[in-house]
Amino acid sequence: MSTATATGFKPRILVFSTNNISDPGIDLAGSRHMHYPAQVSTMSVPCSSGLKPGWILHAFEQGLDGVFIGSDGDECALLDDCGKRTGRIIEQAQELMKAKGIAPQRLKMAALCSVCAEPFVGYMREFSQTLTGLGPITAVAS
Repeated sequence: MSTATATGFKPRILVFSTNNISDPGIDLAGSRHMHYPAQVSTMSVPCSSGLKPGWILHAFEQGLDGVFIGSDGDECALLDDCGKRTGRIIEQAQELMKAKGIAPQRLKMAALCSVCAEPFVGYMREFSQTLTGLGPITAVAS
């Protein structure tokens, strides 16, 4: 058993979700009373490719233990290459994270559709377990 598990550590996760695609899937998980970690918070954005790597880093600087990007993938109504663009943003953010000493495993991306309640719940449970294994994030200098 890890020290984090022994101390009752429950990682705080920020989910960036998209208005038209991943938000409805996340809402469906809630309306179906599906259980995932209570420390998950969501922030809705129009398109995942509009995220800035600095915003992701800022979440860690504020003490969040993990950031999950619910990408539109190929279903984005705004951009045909949304998934590829979002992937590049993730890579840039992970480079910033490494420079600050933050494990890149604390950032995860997956495509979520409007009816993807079960996959969302699975991702949150799995991500929470990964973050529990990593332990609490240490202070990150701004």
